[in-house]
Amino acid sequence: MDGIRHLIGVSDITTSWWNSLFSLCREIIAHPQDYSDANRGKVMASLFFEPSTRTKFSFQAAMLRLGGSVFGFENANDTSASKGESLADTIRMTSAYSDVVVMRSPSEGAARAASLYSEVPLVNAGDGGHQHPTQTLTDLATLAVTRGEIRDLTVGLCGDLRYGRTVHSLVEALAKFPNIRFVLTAPPELAMPDYVTRFMRARNLTFTEVPTLDDALPQLDVLYMTRVQRERVIQSATQSTMEYSDDFILTRDKLARAKRDLTILHPLPRVNEIAPEVDLDPRAKYFDQARYGMYIRMALLLKLCAQPRTAPEPVAVGGAKCANPACITRREPYLPDLRNDDGGCGYCDVN
Repeated sequence: MDGIRHLIGVSDITTSWWNSLFSLCREIIAHPQDYSDANRGKVMASLFFEPSTRTKFSFQAAMLRLGGSVFGFENANDTSASKGESLADTIRMTSAYSDVVVMRSPSEGAARAASLYSEVPLVNAGDGGHQHPTQTLTDLATLAVTRGEIRDLTVGLCGDLRYGRTVHSLVEALAKFPNIRFVLTAPPELAMPDYVTRFMRARNLTFTEVPTLDDALPQLDVLYMTRVQRERVIQSATQSTMEYSDDFILTRDKLARAKRDLTILHPLPRVNEIAPEVDLDPRAKYFDQARYGMYIRMALLLKLCAQPRTAPEPVAVGGAKCANPACITRREPYLPDLRNDDGGCGYCDVN
């Protein structure tokens, strides 16, 4: 796996690793029958502490198409976590039964915490509003297939940029490719969080903020739409925060201002941010995107399941203190103190 044990965040994705993974993905797309038994005898643990449709089904379909098996849960109330079991113990148990663990959690940094206690590779399928690296792999695969290569692109990110973890991961990933420019369009209450804009400035990425989708569209090669993350928006949010105005909704009329070769992406599910008539436009690639997500996850699971079982390194008990109320350290107080390169929390990246 080119030195990658767990896929926790986009920082784990190097350019060389991506090239190797996407090369395998292309082979699977071209010759799926050659991989139908590739993971026979392998078992995936699917741990979804938060509701999911696309990501959960995509991983399950990927493992089954490789000939492997899946067990898991989709409701934390059905597990011993509801009895007070720690995340560490849940992971120790499930990794003992499986060859790879795929986990989603509403707590930011939960995947990093879980990886400290897993005997097998662990994949972050979304941790709160923090990161969603396999959605990013899906986005990259879609761009690579539909545009031929990932370079020299102006990418528009529109909608809920504050709580939408997919756009946070996508910015970090696209920073690894040449000459990528960003145009950010969001209601003020849902603007990109500071830790992402700091990342962009630190790496000298070109980005502008524009007030409406109409202003952004003519200059874009790629438009990445997002829904309001209602499950994460703070309770005090105004109604205007919970629902987009027309300025942030993509319609057929607005597309008249866009380039003919625009690529429209959306991680799904959508609510009202893309009008249904846009589905008929050949530039809309979001349903193709969902299928490419299954193929890139097949490639990922094939590589991860080839790794040997390894006992995790011993970790200290206690010490982690994070100011972020959504951080996993606020729920699991035994976790060791981890710091990122900027001195922020090593779990959720908040400074």
